[in-house]
Amino acid sequence: MNSIEIILLNAEETRRRSIKLWKGIPEEFWNWKPDKDAFTVIEMIRHVLESEHLFHKIIDNRGNLGNYQSPWQGIVYSNIKFELEKAIPYRQAFLDMIKDHTLPDLEYIRIERTEVGQSKKLGDYLNRIIFHETVHMGQMLSYLRTLRIECPKIWD
Repeated sequence: MNSIEIILLNAEETRRRSIKLWKGIPEEFWNWKPDKDAFTVIEMIRHVLESEHLFHKIIDNRGNLGNYQSPWQGIVYSNIKFELEKAIPYRQAFLDMIKDHTLPDLEYIRIERTEVGQSKKLGDYLNRIIFHETVHMGQMLSYLRTLRIECPKIWD
C-alpha cells in the first residue's frame, strides 16, 4: 500500500466505526450532553460530518477559507439517518479529492492557515482531519459510558 491508500483506508475505517457507534445510540439520548458547554450527541455527529467538508474546502483553497458557507447552515437537527444522508455527497467528494492527489503532493503541497498559525504538509493535514473524527469518537464513547449505555462493538 502506498501513503494515499493508507490515508484512504484510515478514513474509511474510521468513518465505518463512527457510523456503527452513532447508529447504536438510542434516539432518546440524541439531545443529551454531559454539561452545558458540550455538544449534544447529534450536534457532535453533525460537527464531525460538517468539519470534514470544511477541512476539504481548506485543502482546496490551500488554507484560505474565504467566505465559506456550510451546506448545513440553517438546517435543524432531526435524526442520525438524515445527518448521514446529508453528508454522502460531501464525503464522496472528500475521498475523491484524496484519490486525485499524487504521492509527491502529500509532501509538497502546503496548507497555510495563517489565521491559526498553521503550516502543514498535505499528508499531515489529511491525517489530522481523520484524527479529529477519532477524537470525537472517543468523546462519544465516553458519553455512552456516562449514560451507562452499552457501547456498540466498534473494535472488529
